[in-house]
Amino acid sequence: RGVVHRQLSRQSTSLRSWLKKGEYAEAVGRSRGGRTSKIHALADDQGRPVAFALTPGNIADISMAIPILSGLTPPKRLIADKAYDADRFRTWLKQHKIKAVIPSTASRRTPYPLDRIVYRRRNVIERMFGKLKNWRRIATRYDRHAQNYLSGLALAAIIVAWVE
Repeated sequence: RGVVHRQLSRQSTSLRSWLKKGEYAEAVGRSRGGRTSKIHALADDQGRPVAFALTPGNIADISMAIPILSGLTPPKRLIADKAYDADRFRTWLKQHKIKAVIPSTASRRTPYPLDRIVYRRRNVIERMFGKLKNWRRIATRYDRHAQNYLSGLALAAIIVAWVE
């Protein structure tokens, strides 16, 4: 009588099954809201986009901060929200002579001082994202491939910066 190959005791998945394929390679990840992508951006003081990065939605914001900043000339100060409050990131900013305007998280025992007058300017990046999200293609991510989506994002950013 013959043996069905799926009933062997040593049958298991392929050794390559741990590699991320498909959605992850195209910057689509699973998060609370479902399948999402996250746009990491850096804007200048006028609200014009300077740099972009696209990651799956389940990647932390701070993971892309150093790669984006290291590719540019260092600014005088960086205004960011509480998601960027980490000692390693703050020391990196200090080494590159960038003033950090980042509020401390509630879990810190001794919070860092915050320049509240400068921190009010953080709405500039929020307004930039609002202008970009007016483009339905950017807001809903119709593009299946990450390269096409980033190209559309760059085109929308150029037009938004040009109109201003």
